[in-house]
Amino acid sequence: QVQLVESGGGLVQPGGSLRLSCRASGFILANYVIGWFRQAPGKEREEISCISSNDGSTYYPDSVKGRFTISRDNANNTLYLEMNNLEPEDSGIYYCRRVTGDHYGQGTQVTVSS
Repeated sequence: QVQLVESGGGLVQPGGSLRLSCRASGFILANYVIGWFRQAPGKEREEISCISSNDGSTYYPDSVKGRFTISRDNANNTLYLEMNNLEPEDSGIYYCRRVTGDHYGQGTQVTVSS
């Protein structure tokens, strides 16, 4: 059974940092394209990062490029998202997603506010 469990969200001031984790079970994380999405109130869910299964290449939209870093710990079957220089516009629920089968976790809330 595919399961994704996110953690690490919270309240942070503008300019601060957070590290999100996504623990995968029921499959080998390294064998799939995995990404992070976020959904802000009143907005559609948007992709903010993904990592490929073969060469580990990554993707970021311009809105987070240079501030967010996706990584994968194969030994622990866990995906990470390092977020730096956070802005209020980064607030929302963050989900990890396995592209194949369109599996999402339950999400973790990130709030950037002073």
